[in-house]
Amino acid sequence: MTQPGSREVEHEITIAAPPAAVYRLIADVTNWPRIFPPTIYVDREARGTHEERIRIWATANGEAKNWTSLRTLDPEGLRITFRQEVSAPPVASMGGTWIIEPLGPGDGSRVRLLHDYRAVDDDAESLAWIDRAVDENSRSELAALKRNVELAHAAEDVTFSFEDSVRVSGAAKDAYAFVDEAGLWSERLPHVASVRLTEDTPGLQELVMETRAKDGSTHTTASYRVTFPHHRIAYKQTTLPALMTLHTGYWTFREDGAETIASSQHTVTINTDNIARILGPEATVEDARRYVREALSTNSRATLGHAKRFAEQRAGR
Repeated sequence: MTQPGSREVEHEITIAAPPAAVYRLIADVTNWPRIFPPTIYVDREARGTHEERIRIWATANGEAKNWTSLRTLDPEGLRITFRQEVSAPPVASMGGTWIIEPLGPGDGSRVRLLHDYRAVDDDAESLAWIDRAVDENSRSELAALKRNVELAHAAEDVTFSFEDSVRVSGAAKDAYAFVDEAGLWSERLPHVASVRLTEDTPGLQELVMETRAKDGSTHTTASYRVTFPHHRIAYKQTTLPALMTLHTGYWTFREDGAETIASSQHTVTINTDNIARILGPEATVEDARRYVREALSTNSRATLGHAKRFAEQRAGR
């Protein structure tokens, strides 16, 4: 029986895919920023045979939050249970279970997502806030899970990843500082027309940027960034150019002897609905992949080049 001030809720969806395939996608948390719209980044802090501790950065009711959860994985039973170890207010406690059930031979799967939670001080307004966040995020995540699993075997691969790197004769912390200080990019990078960086929670940034393209046009993007001084900055765009439905990635800074290898990684999903409008009626998915990769790599290489010069100047090179 549910206690006063607490909730137990359930959401479900059917997916035209084998239960094992659905389970694998949920079990690997590195997939989550790509498949779940609310998830910004997930860091696996500890991992055992069937248990793991993860830290999640995600949006709830339009606000960026982060928390730590313990998960127990049961691949034979097709269940994953989770319990927040450190919650973010107004959540006092939260847990639940992913349950994947076969519908019958060739009939796909039913996915049930259970939550139980309490609000800080059992506050009614806070509980209502959590109700809205859980309902919105659960519906969004289940719909995205269905879409990603069912499109996994599509003939044309619209999701792809790539990376650009430079070798820096300087310290990782200095190359990292250039990317971390994105609020100065409009002064430091020619392709950035304007920028606004906020960091109300240490290590969690919101970046809104107007970028210039080769043809002189500009477009605005918004991203959340999670920083790990002085070696990694992960991000997820929430306002995207028209040719993309997903753009996540990370900047990494790895010391290699007296030098540093600075890299920019991107994972992108092409918005096929906009290919003809932007690239012409004869354009293909492959054309869109090349176009997007060139545009993103051009900006990444420019940023990496400026970070290299910045770090090397600080090193007196």
